[in-house]
Amino acid sequence: MITYKKALVTAALSLALVAMTTITGCGAATEKWAYSHEPDKEVIALSDDGKAEYKGEKYTYTKDDNFISLKDRSGDEEKLRYVMNGDQMTLYEKSTYYFDGEKDTEGIVGDWKQDNGWSYEFTGDGKFSEENIFFGRYTVDEENNCIRLMYDDPIEDAYLYYSLDGDRLTIDYPWPMVKMGS
Repeated sequence: MITYKKALVTAALSLALVAMTTITGCGAATEKWAYSHEPDKEVIALSDDGKAEYKGEKYTYTKDDNFISLKDRSGDEEKLRYVMNGDQMTLYEKSTYYFDGEKDTEGIVGDWKQDNGWSYEFTGDGKFSEENIFFGRYTVDEENNCIRLMYDDPIEDAYLYYSLDGDRLTIDYPWPMVKMGS
């Protein structure tokens, strides 16, 4: 009789613990990140149960020292490069630009535009224009597919990763992030 009562008490306590966990919302820990210029607007959330939300869409994810790999329900995968610096993260987001005109140059030299009007211009003498607002000099590390932008304004240098496919330039642009709720 004592073992039966012990089993009932154990079962009741287990059920109560599950109910409390569900009611109080305990479960997977989630780290949430926002752009540093919009610290109250969540961009990406990563739960320790392998679930993620990025710009309002749900994914599963894996993470290594360089990339967060997001997989949607249909199995399509997107890899986001990231760099940690203490408790801050730089998240690289992809943007595709198209050569504006006829491509008769090697590499990234030329005018590149997106459908939304955003643009880059890279000259053969190492100067750049970003959105016709920011100007400076640039260098290209072809081995690592990296462009270094050195702004004329007092703005920190930016390192863009890129891939080039004919008249299509895909840039991984660095966005400083802050952890939300800390």
